[in-house]
Amino acid sequence: MLRNLLIVDDNPADVRYTEEMLKEAGMESDRHVVEDGVEALRFLRQRGEYADAPRPDLVLLDWHLPRKNGQEVLAELRANGGLVEVPVVVMTGSRLEVESLRAESEGADAYTVKPIEADELRRLAERLGGARRLA
Repeated sequence: MLRNLLIVDDNPADVRYTEEMLKEAGMESDRHVVEDGVEALRFLRQRGEYADAPRPDLVLLDWHLPRKNGQEVLAELRANGGLVEVPVVVMTGSRLEVESLRAESEGADAYTVKPIEADELRRLAERLGGARRLA
């Protein structure tokens, strides 16, 4: 079960679609949305306005973000001892890029094409949502 989900995406249409798919999948959780990599890291590190932010059970991370891209965010997460266990699903717009990222990029728990469908969200949440959660 996902209690807290962080969506990191600068495209409002993709965020709305993801939220609709979460509802369609019957996944009730507190959803938090940030629009770029800098804000994602501030949220995850509980800095500034995010001082009371919960640790997400799953992060849906767009690969192409302003200010800090998905690769930079993922590298910082995996280098930070307190955040290394947060499950991350990288999302990108093309199947070809997903395959390339799987082969070349390390650190994400899964890679998927966006917009993400309800069945895929459910499958990823079941597989990752509690698997690496810190107590």
